[in-house]
Amino acid sequence: MTDLPVSPIGAHVPVAGGLATRGLAYAADIDAEAVQVFVSNPRGWAMSPGSPEEDAKLRERTDLPVFVHANYLINLGSPDDTICERSVAALEHALRRGAAIGARGVVVHTGSAVRGGREEGLARMRERLLPLLEELGEEVPQVLLEPMAGQGQVLCATVEDLAEYLAALDWHPRAGVCLDTAHAFAAGHDVATHAGMAALLDRFGEVVGAERLRLVHANDSKEACGSAKDRHENIGAGYIGAEPFGALFGHPVSAGVPVVCETPGPAKPHAADVATLKGLREGRSAGA
Repeated sequence: MTDLPVSPIGAHVPVAGGLATRGLAYAADIDAEAVQVFVSNPRGWAMSPGSPEEDAKLRERTDLPVFVHANYLINLGSPDDTICERSVAALEHALRRGAAIGARGVVVHTGSAVRGGREEGLARMRERLLPLLEELGEEVPQVLLEPMAGQGQVLCATVEDLAEYLAALDWHPRAGVCLDTAHAFAAGHDVATHAGMAALLDRFGEVVGAERLRLVHANDSKEACGSAKDRHENIGAGYIGAEPFGALFGHPVSAGVPVVCETPGPAKPHAADVATLKGLREGRSAGA
C-alpha cells in the first residue's frame, strides 16, 4: 500500500470544570489524539467569555488537534431575522473562541430553510455567512460545514448538496467541511460496507475536493440508511458496523484527516470506540 498520512483519532470531550483541565484529562483517559469541544452552551444563546488560563493550557497542546463545535441552534438559512442575527453572533463567538484556544476549525451545521424551499434558504445563508468569512479571514480558524441527516428542509445533506452549498459561497477558501458518517448514512449514502464508505469518499473528492475535508465525525447509526434521523451509536453497535470505518484510513481523500467520535459516553465506551478505530487504522497501515 502507498504510504498515506496518519489520521489522529479522538472524541468530543466534556469541559465542565475547565476547558483544558477537564477536557485534557478526559482525552488522556480515553487515549485520544484529537479532541472536539464546546466553548459555550450548545443549546442556548449565551456566549461564555472563557478563561485565559484554560485557553492558554489548551493552546499550548500543539501535539493535540483541537476543534470547536458551534452552537446547535445556529441556522444561517432561517427566515427568522432574530434567529439569523443570533446565529451570526454565535458563530462569530465560536470562531473567536476557537482562535483563543488554537483550534484548527469550528464545526457548524449547514442549517435549514425551515420554509420556502432550499433555494431561498441557500440565498439567506450566503447573505449571512459570506460576509463573516470575508471579515474574519485568517484571524480565526476555518469554518467547517457539517452536512445534516436530511430531515425537513435542510440545506445540505448529501455530497452533491455540499457542492451546491459551497458554490453558493463562491467556494470561499475559508470554508472547509466536516463529514459525519452517521449523517451521511441517514441522508442516503450507504456506508455500511467498506466499498460504500470508499464510494462516499470517492464522490467527495470528485465534486467537493479532498482539500476541503478537514475533520471526520466517525459515528455509527441507530437508524437505517436513508432514515433522515440523526441518532448516533457507538462504533460497531449500529447499522453501519465497525469494518467500514477502516476505509477512512486507507483512502486518499480522508487519510491524515483527524477523526473524532461523537458517540454515546461516558469515558469507557468512548475509550472503546477510540481503540476500535485505532485498530482499524493499524489494519489499513498494515495493508489489510
